[in-house]
Amino acid sequence: MAYTNKHTGTAGKDDHRVYFLQEGKAVSPFHDIPLWADKEKGIVNMILEIPRGTNAKLEISRVDLLNPIKQDIKDGKLRFVFDKFPYNYGAIPQTWEDPSITHPDTNAKGDNDPLDAVEIGTQTGTLGEVKQVKVLGAWGMIDAGETDWKLLVLDVNDPLAKDVNDIDDVKAKFPGIIEQSYTFLRDYKIPDGKPANQFAYNGELRNKAFALAIVEETHHQWVALQAGTVTGKIETSNLSLKNKTSVTHDHVNTKLGW
Repeated sequence: MAYTNKHTGTAGKDDHRVYFLQEGKAVSPFHDIPLWADKEKGIVNMILEIPRGTNAKLEISRVDLLNPIKQDIKDGKLRFVFDKFPYNYGAIPQTWEDPSITHPDTNAKGDNDPLDAVEIGTQTGTLGEVKQVKVLGAWGMIDAGETDWKLLVLDVNDPLAKDVNDIDDVKAKFPGIIEQSYTFLRDYKIPDGKPANQFAYNGELRNKAFALAIVEETHHQWVALQAGTVTGKIETSNLSLKNKTSVTHDHVNTKLGW
């Protein structure tokens, strides 16, 4: 299933938005793009927000109609991370970390975002790309007192993907990448005068089975969000779910002025 992007505003400015289109019609990357590309094989879709080698803090909007990617703003300025990301970074659609639920292992509530993903493949991705990735592991990061799971994933089209199915394979085929990725996640805020991020499990990367359980857990939390049984400050409009938050393409085009 192919997706394209529509950019509005000016890149590098606070009005820049990256929308997602399917067959030329707008969709939400948060709610309309499916979680699973191949559930049996543990392959999920990943929305690429920050390509490797860049440092603009771009993310899916929780509050804008159809959840486009936009750059975070801090103290009235566009936010940049001090160091460039050493991997492709993005979000997993149809997942949500419920801010009303305290996870017993992190002792912290969810951060109100979709799951984050660290993609370690050899190819640098592009902003707004939808990748199909193997789920390999997970870190239990605690960011500003909130649970902020980080999945370790690999693009299925990577030359080494066929030989990498769990974290032991990552250690063998991508030596040093687990330590490098963990160190970046832990320390990226330090140059801005903030403390290092904390981690459950003493910073240990948990295995594929654990990571897939986190995917399922956060997917169920997203399902509850869409069903209205829990609430969050989230724009839940969608084009495909045929529920009470679904909207029409005419509605979207009118609201967005397209």
